[in-house]
Amino acid sequence: MADGKRGVESDRVWTTLITNNAYLSGLLTLDFSLKQHKSKYPLVALYTDSFPESGRAALAARGIPAQRIEYLLPTQGKDYSNDPRFYDCWSKLTPFSLEQYARVVQLDSDMLVLRNMDELMEMPLDDPADVVRGEGARVFAAGHACVCNPLRKPHYPADWVPAHCAFTHQHADPARAQDEGIDPAVGPLGFMNGGLQVVNPSRRVFAQIVDFMESHAVDMDFADQSVLSDLYRGRWVPLPYVYNALKTLRWPGVHAPIWRDDRVKNVHYILAPKPWDEMDAQGRFVGTDESHGWWVRVNNERLKWEKENGVPVDGF
Repeated sequence: MADGKRGVESDRVWTTLITNNAYLSGLLTLDFSLKQHKSKYPLVALYTDSFPESGRAALAARGIPAQRIEYLLPTQGKDYSNDPRFYDCWSKLTPFSLEQYARVVQLDSDMLVLRNMDELMEMPLDDPADVVRGEGARVFAAGHACVCNPLRKPHYPADWVPAHCAFTHQHADPARAQDEGIDPAVGPLGFMNGGLQVVNPSRRVFAQIVDFMESHAVDMDFADQSVLSDLYRGRWVPLPYVYNALKTLRWPGVHAPIWRDDRVKNVHYILAPKPWDEMDAQGRFVGTDESHGWWVRVNNERLKWEKENGVPVDGF
């Protein structure tokens, strides 16, 4: 739980979780891309005690507000040794607790904003009091997870196959897929991706989430995503893929039929490698996934802007 104070004056904020410096260049470029596309709202970095002082100094040097949160972890949870990143993911539930803000849109730090998406700050969601009573079908908004498992990871659930993926059901109508999410009840899984979450914070709702987390964590394959998908099954607003455009959707043989480069608002660089892993010493893109090159270009624009505006060179 955070301390109840605001990190900024605005009561509507983007937030992103940061626990280590490995994702810091991602966060800095995410912030730069939001500003490039003239968002009216600030990004607040939610950091845990594991985030080093060098990272906090880098945020301060760039004027990015930071707010400390407690590291959230179930008392008894699942073994994520196959995917250690999921240990950090529980803390992505914290925005539900930030009552000092009227609206929080949580973004993963491995995202790149390509178009303004401030409309997410105004979209209607359920009153938290109704959520606590088990009422309403608009608890939060998010994009679907892709459950195709294109990399065929053996520890993923056996039912994560293309036939069960919500995006597969949109292949026949790609024009509609740009503007409409697909009903959470479509397909047998109804699973959300936690990379972008639109939330009306409430400590009572957060308590409900934590209670569910504590009693079900040993069965949650995908940490925060599993908790929200199970607890609020069929009660969340499905956003079109353009707000959380998982890079794998663009791949041939996955969901290329619905992907449109000129419509995507926010790319999510799920899985490894990350774009910042595919640059040479001169900052040139050396990978093969074209979408990673988009991030490298914007990152270089950020570094150029920082140099011109006197931001100290700190390696991030």
